[in-house]
Amino acid sequence: MTATIAKTTCPYCGVGCGVNFTVPDSTSKSGLTEVPPVSGDLDHPANFGRLCVKGSSLSQTLQSDDRLLAPSVNGDVVSWDSALETVSGKIAQVVKDHGPDSFAFYLSGQILTEDYYVANKLAKGFIGTANVDTNSRLCMASAVVGYKRAFGSDTVPCNYEDLELCDLLIMVGSNAAWTHPILYQRIVEAKKQRPNMKVVVVDPRETATCDIADLHLAIKPGSDAAIFSFLLQHSVQAGVLDNGFISRHTNGFKEALNQALESTPTLTSAANFCGISDEDLMQLANWWVETPETVTFYSQGINQSSSGVDKCNAIINCHLATGRIGKEGAGPFSITGQPNAMGGREVGGLANQLAAHMDFATPGALELVQRFWQAPNMATENGLKAVDLFQAMEEGKIKVAWIMSTNPMVSLPDTAQVRRALEKCELVIVSDCKAHTDTTAMADVLFPATGWSEKDGTVTNSERRISRQRGLLPAPGEAQHDWWAICEVAKRLGYQSAFSYRNVHEIFAEHAALSAFENSGKRDFDIGHFSQITKSEYDALTPVQWPVPKGRPEGTKRMFEDGRFFTPDKRAKFVPIVPILPLQEKTSDWPFTLNTGRVRDQWHTMTRTGDAALLTKHTDQPYVEIHPKDARQLGIEDKTLVRITSPYGEVLLKAKISRAVAPGNVFVPIHWTQQFSNASVVSNLIPQVVDPLSGQPESKHAQVSLEAVKNCAYGVVISATPLETLDFTYWCYVPSEHGYHYEVVWPVGQSVASLQSLFTDGHQEKGEWLEYTNPKTQQIRLAYIDNQKLALAVYLHPKPESISCDWLAMTLVNNDVLSDLERMAILVGSPANVEDKGEIVCSCFQIGSKQIEKAVAGGVCSVEGLGAKLKCGTNCGSCLPELKHFIPIITELSA
Repeated sequence: MTATIAKTTCPYCGVGCGVNFTVPDSTSKSGLTEVPPVSGDLDHPANFGRLCVKGSSLSQTLQSDDRLLAPSVNGDVVSWDSALETVSGKIAQVVKDHGPDSFAFYLSGQILTEDYYVANKLAKGFIGTANVDTNSRLCMASAVVGYKRAFGSDTVPCNYEDLELCDLLIMVGSNAAWTHPILYQRIVEAKKQRPNMKVVVVDPRETATCDIADLHLAIKPGSDAAIFSFLLQHSVQAGVLDNGFISRHTNGFKEALNQALESTPTLTSAANFCGISDEDLMQLANWWVETPETVTFYSQGINQSSSGVDKCNAIINCHLATGRIGKEGAGPFSITGQPNAMGGREVGGLANQLAAHMDFATPGALELVQRFWQAPNMATENGLKAVDLFQAMEEGKIKVAWIMSTNPMVSLPDTAQVRRALEKCELVIVSDCKAHTDTTAMADVLFPATGWSEKDGTVTNSERRISRQRGLLPAPGEAQHDWWAICEVAKRLGYQSAFSYRNVHEIFAEHAALSAFENSGKRDFDIGHFSQITKSEYDALTPVQWPVPKGRPEGTKRMFEDGRFFTPDKRAKFVPIVPILPLQEKTSDWPFTLNTGRVRDQWHTMTRTGDAALLTKHTDQPYVEIHPKDARQLGIEDKTLVRITSPYGEVLLKAKISRAVAPGNVFVPIHWTQQFSNASVVSNLIPQVVDPLSGQPESKHAQVSLEAVKNCAYGVVISATPLETLDFTYWCYVPSEHGYHYEVVWPVGQSVASLQSLFTDGHQEKGEWLEYTNPKTQQIRLAYIDNQKLALAVYLHPKPESISCDWLAMTLVNNDVLSDLERMAILVGSPANVEDKGEIVCSCFQIGSKQIEKAVAGGVCSVEGLGAKLKCGTNCGSCLPELKHFIPIITELSA
C-alpha cells in the first residue's frame, strides 16, 4: 500500500500550524480503513514542525459514530434537492412577506474563507440583509474595533517573530501556554536564548503561562485598562515619548494623555484600581520605560469585556506614544482564538462589515462593492450583532436563521434566552458535520457538512498568514462543502450567474480581485496578486502574509513600517480612555466573581476533540476552581459536587481547590455541553452584557453564588454499551477508547437492588451480578457479567475515589472468559499487574503523576531528566509548567 504526504493547516486555534497529513490510497466515502498519521510541517513558518497535543491527535478525530451523513427536514431524512428547496422556498417567502432582515446567517471561525465569502455575498449583496454575524463576535470583535479606531483599519501590525525578538513581552488576558501552546513554546525558547528578555503576565489567575513570567500582576478582574492608562502618563514623566512619531504620524495625543492623567493620576491610584501593589506596578513601569522593544500580547481577557474596545485602545495608545509599532519586536498584538477568525474578518463576516476590510461607514465602499458584485439588493446599513440577533429572533423579527459550524446553545451568553429564540424562529437551518450537538437539537433543517481533512479552502492565522486547508479525504455519506450549499440555495433564489462557481479556487480568486478593486494602497487588505490564480496554483499555494498586492508575491511581514495608517489623513488616532470595572458587581446574594476560560487539551464545545479519548486524560470533567479559604467557609471539599447559581441559571460542577484563584473568585472551563454532561453548560450563568461598540459579550465575567451539594454518593460507571437512561444528580461522559465511561453522582442511600435495576432494566436473568458492599464505609461495587464477560461495572462511595477506568474499559472488550482473579480485581477496582499511572500530566505520551513522582523519588531532579526518562514534555511542551511543580514538591518531601 502506498500513501501520499500532503500539507494542510490545523483546524484549532489562531496560531495556524502547518500539518503533514498522510493520505492513504485506501480511502473511500464509506470511511477510512486505517487512521492516517499527522505530524507538524517543518516548512510552515507558524510552527516549524511542532504540534500541540490537540493537533497531534487530529487523526483520532477523523472517525466518528456521530457524523451527520444526510440532510433532514423536521427529523426526516430527505434528499439534498428536497432540503434545498425547503430552505430556499422559506427564505424567499419570509423576505417577500417581512423584508430581507427577517433572514440571518450565524457563521463561525471554523469555516473557511471561501465559505464565509459566498455567505456574505449572498446575504449582503443579493438578499439585501447585513444580518450576517459569527461566533468571532464572541472572540475578537473588540480587538477589531480597537484597531479600526486607532489605525482606520482592522490591521494586526505584528508577526510571530516579534514575540521572539522583543525584550519585554506583556501578556494580558492570555493563558497562551494552554490556548496557543505552540506559540507559547516559541516564546519559551526565545527566553531561553535571551535570558534578559522579560515576560509580564497580567491575569487575575495564576495560570500555566505564569511559568515563564518575571512578574505576574494578579489584577482585580476587568481592571486591565488602568495599567495602560498609567503607563501612558508615566511615559511622559519618564521622558520616553517618541515626540517625532507623535507629531508626524498621529492625532489626539493631548486628549488621550489628559484623560490618563485624570483617570490614573498616581501610581497608587492605578495600583489600587487594579488591586495590586505599588511595587509590582512600578516594576512593570520601569521595564516599560527601559525597553523600547516591547510587544503587548492580548486575548480574551481583554476582548470579552463590557469595555473591551477601550482596553484595546488603552494598549494601542501606549505603543503609539512611544513609537513602538511598525518595528521588529514591538507592537500591540491581538491573538485570535479560532483558526479562521481573521479570514472571516477579511470577507466581511461580521454584521458591521461589508467585504475586503471595508464597512458600511467607509465612504464609497457600499457603491464599490455593489458594482463589483453587480449586486441587485445591496444591504445599506449594519446588521444585528450576535446577541442582538438572537434577541431579535426571540422577538419574532428573524424568521429564518442559518447557523453554520458553531454551537450557540453553548457559546452564547444566557443559554435560556438562546433556546427561547431558536424555539421562536420559524425555520432554523444548521450546517454541521456532527449529528448531535446542543444546537442541532434545535434545528428544523440539518445540512451535512464536510469537516477538517475534507474541507478545501484557505484560513488566515493571527499574523495575517493565509494558508491552505486542503481537502484530502472524500466526504462521507452525502456531506457537502458549506460554500456549495450556500451557492445551491442562492441559485434557487434566482441568482445563478453570481454563484455558479465550479471550484473553490474561483471563489478565492474573486475574493482576491475584490480586495484589489479600486484599491491602489488605499485599503490595508489587498491580495490582488491572486486575482487570476489557477486551480493548480491554488492547490500549490504556500503560506503568505497579506497584504499581497500585485507585484509583491512575497507578502508583507510587518505593517506600518512607514508610519502611514489607513485613516483619511494617514495618521493613527489616540483614543481617550476611562478605565472601568465590569458592569456586574458583587452583592450579598451573588458574592463570587466568575471567570471563564479553556483547559489545555480541549477545544471549544468538544465536537472534535471529544472524539479523541486521550485528550480527556488530563482533564476528564468540568470543574470549578475555588480558593481553599472559600472552600472551607462553604464546606466544599476537593472533587465534591458544587452548585453554582447566577440570576440567569445554574450548573453543577466538581470542585477543584486551588490557590491559583484569589479568594472571592472562581474559574470554570467552557467546553462541556449537554452531550457530555447533564448540567455543566457555563453560558447558563453568563448575562447578555456586551461592549457597546463591538457587541462582544462580557463572557469572562459573572456574579454567582456557590453551595456544596450535600448527601451525595460519588460513582463511576463503565459500560460496554451507551447508557440510554442517565437518571443521576450529575453525570459526565468521559470519552474512552473502549466502552463507555461515566462519572456520576447519586443521592446517598441507593440500595444494591435499586442500582441493579437502574442499569439492567429487568434483564438481570441474562447474566450474573458480582457484588461487594461495605456498610462501614458505605462503599458499593457491582459488576454485571454477561456470557462470562464484563458488561457493566459500578462503583459508589460517599467521597470521590480513584478507580482504574482504563483497565476496566479494556476488560470490557476482552474476549476471554473472566478468571476468578479478574473477577476479584474488578470488585477491587484495580488489577494487581497493571501500573497505576495516577492523573495524566503529559497527554502526548500518557505519563501520569505517580510515574513522575516515582522517577523523582528515584533520583531524577530536573524537568529535562524527566523528559529523558519518561519522554514527558519532549513533544509539544504543554505539560512543562506542570512538570516543574513535581521537582521541588517531591524533593522537599523526600528531604
